[in-house]
Amino acid sequence: MWLDRRPGQHPGSAAPPPNSRSVSPLPQRTSSRGPYLAPPRPGLNTRGSSALSLVSNDSSSSLLASAKKTNGSSLRQSSTVDDAPDPEEVLARILSQFPNSNTTQQPEAKPASGITEDDLDFDVDFGGLTLTELAGPDVSSRSVDNYKPQSVQDYERDKAKFEDLHRSIRACDDILSSVESNLTSFRNDLAAVSADIESLQARSEALNVRLENRKAVEKGLGPLVEELSVSPLVITTIAEGHIDETWVKVLAEVDKRATAHKKNAQQPQNKALADVGPLLEKLILKAIERIRDFLVAQIKALRSPHINAQIIQHQNFLRFKDLFAFLQKHQPTLAGEICQAYMNTMRWYYLNQFTRYKQSLDKLKLHIIDKNDVMGHEDTSRRTTVLSGSKLGGAPHDAFSIGRRNELLKTKDQIAMSSYLADEDQTTHYLEVPFRNFNLALVDNATAEYTFLVSFFSPALSLPVISRHFTYIFDQTFALGQALTKQLVSDTYDGLGLLLCVRLNQHLAFELQRRRVPVVDGYINGTAMVLWPRLQSVMDAHSQSVKALTSALSNKAGSASQAKTASAAPHVVTQRFGQFLHGVLALSTEAGDDEPIVSSLHRLRIEVEAFLAKHSQAQLGADTRKRDRFLYNNYSLILTIISDVSGKLATEQQDHFESLKASVQENS
Repeated sequence: MWLDRRPGQHPGSAAPPPNSRSVSPLPQRTSSRGPYLAPPRPGLNTRGSSALSLVSNDSSSSLLASAKKTNGSSLRQSSTVDDAPDPEEVLARILSQFPNSNTTQQPEAKPASGITEDDLDFDVDFGGLTLTELAGPDVSSRSVDNYKPQSVQDYERDKAKFEDLHRSIRACDDILSSVESNLTSFRNDLAAVSADIESLQARSEALNVRLENRKAVEKGLGPLVEELSVSPLVITTIAEGHIDETWVKVLAEVDKRATAHKKNAQQPQNKALADVGPLLEKLILKAIERIRDFLVAQIKALRSPHINAQIIQHQNFLRFKDLFAFLQKHQPTLAGEICQAYMNTMRWYYLNQFTRYKQSLDKLKLHIIDKNDVMGHEDTSRRTTVLSGSKLGGAPHDAFSIGRRNELLKTKDQIAMSSYLADEDQTTHYLEVPFRNFNLALVDNATAEYTFLVSFFSPALSLPVISRHFTYIFDQTFALGQALTKQLVSDTYDGLGLLLCVRLNQHLAFELQRRRVPVVDGYINGTAMVLWPRLQSVMDAHSQSVKALTSALSNKAGSASQAKTASAAPHVVTQRFGQFLHGVLALSTEAGDDEPIVSSLHRLRIEVEAFLAKHSQAQLGADTRKRDRFLYNNYSLILTIISDVSGKLATEQQDHFESLKASVQENS
């Protein structure tokens, strides 16, 4: 734009460039603020270079140039003028390119520079000035236009200002020198810190190497040092500490070191081994003494009245089972004596407790079922006519009906009756009640004791040795249990009660197998040897009684008049046999064919069938039809009674009487 305005301006009105202290012959240039850019003219330097070439020695560019020198202030350095062309020559060359203002312009002439599409898209920076300010003259140009040479008086008048400026510059120079010295000191301090860090790194690496070496040495020498030393804390704990879990751990440590010392004793001796050996021996002897006193005190506690042995076993024995193992290892003789003392104490304990319990069970009232309650015994009070509808008015107990007695096998209550309840019980029971309670309590205590013996004495003692110790503890108690069983079954004729005791004994055997307590098998087998022979004897007594009834009948057939008066209702022996058979089958749902009860029941059934056949012949021989109806009624009664029983043996009996009933029905 200033090129377009240049022909209309007078050459003398041009302003010098900014930052100049003298009048410059160059015209004012405002192309840097204009909206368009003109290409540079040949032979003309840039504005910045020309401006710098025209500045005086006091310009800021000289200060910037002198600041590159080290260890000195830029204010005390003198600048040199750039070696540039003479301004008048440059101005003459510039003005020579434009026509004179008096010369007439040609209409075909085109401006020196044109506007292109790039100029339209150019983003112009006005530097925050309005168009009026941009078109007007610069402040610097106005100040240059108003510049007047200064006289001596003016310099004298401004001398104070220059001196004040000089002092300010000196003060700034001093401050910069101080900053420079501080920065230099800071740099030196950083160098010292860096050296210290390098030193610390070197020391850290050295310490890491030493630590690794020490760990390697400790790994190799640690176990040996531990074997050759005993801490004062260990000695104090063994000698004076309370016996608890901590004491047991310290004892294990002493035992470990004693074992290692014995192993090292086979190697060449050294002073350290020789010194620690007697100390370990004294510690072991002191530990043995304290273990002996502790176990003896617990054994004495078992003899206290009204004490629960299982509580002491779990709280004071099993918690410290390692003590007996230590004693068995270092003093087996004393360990054997302690074990014998415990066995004697528990032998007395169980015998005393079960003797008192047996005495309480002896106070229970039991139904007496003797030889008068056999199946073939003539008892007019029990004879009934079933078809007439009258009920059986038996005694308070019934030796042939199972009733609810088999609920003992189905109940989930596996807790024995306490002695206190047995003393206060006024109910009359059958023989299986005291048998079950005594044996249930015996099995529970035997299981608890065997489990304790295995937990406490193993692995110091082998399982066969522990089994012998258990047998020694319980042999008198087992003998007491078998004596109770013999007392209950020796004089009884309660076949169902005996079979119930057999099933209870079998259930206890299965429970012991589930608990993995084989040491009670001898007692279970001995009890079975008492029950089975007595049951066989009772079954034979029933058979003999029925056989005696059959033998008492006449061999002659009854007369017609006798047949008319005789009843075709089932006989009382039939009802007894049916109820007894129902009870046996209900207790034998899972029984095998090899049990003695099967053969005994078969013999009894044969005797009953023989009795019914002979009785019908003797009473109803003249009336064949009535005789068949009598047999049919008896067989139907038996089938009705046993119809709700399941099992292999029950199915066989039902099929047998169905066949008998069908054969009689065909004949009739």
